[in-house]
Amino acid sequence: MAGKKKSLPLLESIEITDVAAEGKAIARVDDWVVFVPWTAPGDIVDIQLVRRRSHFAEGKAVFFHRYASDRVEPFCEHFGVCGGCKWQHLPYEAQLRHKAQQVADNLTRIGKIAAKTFLPIAGAQHTVYYRNKLEFTFSNRRWLTEDEIPADSETVQLNGAGFHIPKMFDKVLDIRKCWLQDDISNRIRLDIKDFCLSHEGYPFFDLRKQEGFMRTLIIRTSSTGEVMAVVVFFEEKKVHREALLNHLKETFPEITSLMYAVNGKCNDTITDQEIILFHGKNHLTEEMDGLQFKIGPKSFYQTNSEQAGLLYGIVRDFAGLTGRETVYDLYTGTGTIANFVARQAEKVIGIEYVPEAVEDACINAEHNRINNTRFFAGDMKDILTQAFIDANGHPDVIITDPPRAGMHDDVIDTILAVAPARIVYVSCNPASQARDLHRLGTLYDVEKVQPVDMFPHTHHVENVALLMKKNNFATT
Repeated sequence: MAGKKKSLPLLESIEITDVAAEGKAIARVDDWVVFVPWTAPGDIVDIQLVRRRSHFAEGKAVFFHRYASDRVEPFCEHFGVCGGCKWQHLPYEAQLRHKAQQVADNLTRIGKIAAKTFLPIAGAQHTVYYRNKLEFTFSNRRWLTEDEIPADSETVQLNGAGFHIPKMFDKVLDIRKCWLQDDISNRIRLDIKDFCLSHEGYPFFDLRKQEGFMRTLIIRTSSTGEVMAVVVFFEEKKVHREALLNHLKETFPEITSLMYAVNGKCNDTITDQEIILFHGKNHLTEEMDGLQFKIGPKSFYQTNSEQAGLLYGIVRDFAGLTGRETVYDLYTGTGTIANFVARQAEKVIGIEYVPEAVEDACINAEHNRINNTRFFAGDMKDILTQAFIDANGHPDVIITDPPRAGMHDDVIDTILAVAPARIVYVSCNPASQARDLHRLGTLYDVEKVQPVDMFPHTHHVENVALLMKKNNFATT
């Protein structure tokens, strides 16, 4: 028989000293760093270790001897169970301070970079109902909290619609009220759930067995007041599908774009699925700085519309355009940044992986009467070649806004070979950004950085960095 697993110790009366990655806080015990979620610097807690390695450990707070003096009461009933908004117990000013420090630490520790100017983090005016997109999952085996687990489990309603529990792909927390998106999002989700539970033939999805009917729901809203709902089914059952969609159409006149998809794959991704229009328009319209942008069901758009305007304004300012520059906008999405800066440039070239997003970018340019942008679809490392640059012009400025993983090595090599005068690097992951900036540091200095808070009450932070070509590499 295998030996009994050794129990891990309880650490008593430990002070939480700082915050760390993924929204966790940290304590230091002897030579260990202990990561503890749902705590705040200044808390004095007993920590039950749940994982232990040579130089770090993970634990959970099982008793609070003292709360941090600046700790605030979380406003969401799902705090502590839901994986989002992990910093609700921190004052917003403290959140901003920690996010700015996260950017600075990544630049110095990973990138070995000291920016010449580190601008104060730009906070959000609105810290709730700020997201324009959410995705919910239907599950027939929802997560039960400790208070909900009864002796007779057969009496429990196990169907739920909400968010995945962190690190548990098959567990979904049933959400009663989410504070991230306009309340129309809550009303639509709860109405769909009630409709399905009160009508035959709408089984919620079983993530382990890969069976059921109701799979996911995507809701997008815009600053113009439009609402898009995309209901994703696991299989086609026309009568049931149309009954539900007609119910939504009649119940929510606010929905300007009602769409659906049938996804029978093993994963929830719909980027490779056909999205079918049931009622209304096939897109939303977003407005920013006098421009209008078409947002389709698969389009990438910054999920905080208000902060997006602030972010893009910083990008345009960093780009330092005079009207004579050729600008390359890498990972352009629906062309938001490209079209945003086009009026200050001679020409803008946008490159994006998702073909539908490129189609939207072209439509957005045409709709806004912008005629100095061109957009190309494909994998960045395959498109951005010397031959492409020879055909489209040498960039004076490169703006890059890559996904969380950062830029492919081939893309960085091409940028270094092309050597534009300046680069504006926008990132949602300061760690991968710092890694890329370190590689670009052979040719460029980081002139200034500007963190921007796009996601209040989370540990996520956006950062904009301006890179200037070093003098000894200046073009003669």
